[in-house]
Amino acid sequence: MSALAAAAPVRPSRFSLAVRDSSTMLRRNLLHARRYPSLTLNLLLTPVVLLLLFVYIFGDVMSGGAGRDAYLAYLLPGIALMTVGSTTIGTAVSVAMDMSEGIIARFRTMAIHRGSVLIGHVIGSVIQSVASVVLVGAVGVAIGFRSTDATALEWLAVFGLIALFSLALTWIAVGMGLISPNAEAASNNATPLIFLPFISSAFVPLHSMPGWFQPIAEYQPFTPAVETLRGLLLGTEIGHNGWLALAWCVGLAALGYFWSAATFNNTGKS
Repeated sequence: MSALAAAAPVRPSRFSLAVRDSSTMLRRNLLHARRYPSLTLNLLLTPVVLLLLFVYIFGDVMSGGAGRDAYLAYLLPGIALMTVGSTTIGTAVSVAMDMSEGIIARFRTMAIHRGSVLIGHVIGSVIQSVASVVLVGAVGVAIGFRSTDATALEWLAVFGLIALFSLALTWIAVGMGLISPNAEAASNNATPLIFLPFISSAFVPLHSMPGWFQPIAEYQPFTPAVETLRGLLLGTEIGHNGWLALAWCVGLAALGYFWSAATFNNTGKS
């Protein structure tokens, strides 16, 4: 009996299978992004153009006389999070394409972990978002941005916030992609992810907005995240924005995950 038991094959655990299949799907999505970079480049171009436009064309006016360098320091954190929103639009489009082209139906017939398809999309998108923010940050540094007394711990918090914010918006984007009949509809459905920064404190302070508009700009996910990122990079007060940003990230991530999982499972039953 002991010899038979020793000869019996050891079956991998459910968790190890999920990790293996998710890693495979992650490699698939990263290879897809490398082979078809035009979508990523187009989405990355928007925040870079806006950064250069607002700094060099509107910088003196928007800064209230403080100069372009001061407005660049104020603007870059908001543009960084706008980059996250624009990158996740590509995720919604990619998920919609997988659904409409039938590859998801093919994956369902294979002996792979059911959630690995979505997990691969999410992790791949987070990696692309963080890389895109680094590139936009490099452009900001090239035109004069300098962080003010940010410690190593604060820089770690900066990257943690960007990664967590990317995770939250990516799960929302995956859900939008799953409910979209085609890539064009997915792009339209995900447009608010790049539009919301325009009605936040990314470009101008809240107190400079009309009184009736300030609650709209304040009570949305981008404003506390922008203010937290700005405080970490520039040494300004964060106040309660850090906790609000964390709450928004966790709430959106949970909402997006359960929405995406339910939509994905229901689609498989039809």
